[in-house]
Amino acid sequence: MAVYSIWNNKGGVGKSYLTFQIACEYARTNRDQKVLVIDMCPQANSSSMILGGMINGENALNAISSITPRMTIAGYIRERIASPYHNPGIGGRYPIQVATTNPNVPGNLYLVVGDEELELLTSRVSNATLPGPDDAWAKVHMWIRDIIYDISDSWNIDNLTVFIDCNPSFGIYTELALSASDRIIIPFSADGSSKRAVRAVLALLYGNARLPGAERSEYDRKSERYKLRVPRIYCYVGNRLTQANFGSARAFRTVVTEIGEEIYSTWRVTPGNFHIHPSGSPSPATKKTFREMFQFEVVDANSASVVSGALGIPIVSLTAGSHIVAGRSITVNQTQLDRQQPNICELVSTIE
Repeated sequence: MAVYSIWNNKGGVGKSYLTFQIACEYARTNRDQKVLVIDMCPQANSSSMILGGMINGENALNAISSITPRMTIAGYIRERIASPYHNPGIGGRYPIQVATTNPNVPGNLYLVVGDEELELLTSRVSNATLPGPDDAWAKVHMWIRDIIYDISDSWNIDNLTVFIDCNPSFGIYTELALSASDRIIIPFSADGSSKRAVRAVLALLYGNARLPGAERSEYDRKSERYKLRVPRIYCYVGNRLTQANFGSARAFRTVVTEIGEEIYSTWRVTPGNFHIHPSGSPSPATKKTFREMFQFEVVDANSASVVSGALGIPIVSLTAGSHIVAGRSITVNQTQLDRQQPNICELVSTIE
């Protein structure tokens, strides 16, 4: 079983879009496996795309959220608030087979649906970590791991691959998602604030403070205390980069290089925070081989990216031509698809 969290401590870097594309392509190329997405972001953007996009996906979200009891991640969280320190084993009832709602995605893709109600439950989840047994913090931080194992047990399988779309802020839901994950994919955009955000990721998860005497995060300290796993870096992905002359444009390349240097410096000090892949590969011996293993770039496909998300059609399955989005015809050119489709295929081919 492999559990990936897709997270950066910054909004607008394309976490939900990448979750949608990676999960769908992984399911398409691994038809013999069940693939699960857990949407831990209150905005539920990845759920909307996976369920059919801007119109159909939103309608499906509204319909699912109106069911009583709520069959979403918020419904599960409510049940865990009622049983915070003992797993009631009810997680298997929450995933839905997405193709029954959105026929554009593979039939082996399943989703625990996101829910804006998560915002209303935040304080109650945080409060559950305070009273009770000495290890209350640890038990609450295993809730998402519990639902994954509940689902795996209900399906009677071990080779489940899971992708978790995380909330940008380093709040309680992000902590729960990370505690359930063994690998992390870090998306970033090519701007200066992304470098600061990547620094924050490294500090919050691994205590890699950039200023002398800086305090470690509670998550870092308590994960160590209770021996909870912290996900290792699988890759960092420059998302929807501007392209010129068959490569990222110079200004974007400069920022990508700076962010790569930041992560490479972490590798040199604490290589144990990284997940070597593919299995059996030697550790990178040079900066070049480090980048080849851990750095990926997904270029901007312009209108094709917008249409893909708006209609819930994975970019690899999207075709050139006119598509109706919110009542308007939008043209997707083959050149746009040729930019991003190989990137997504290459990235997913490395995921184990």
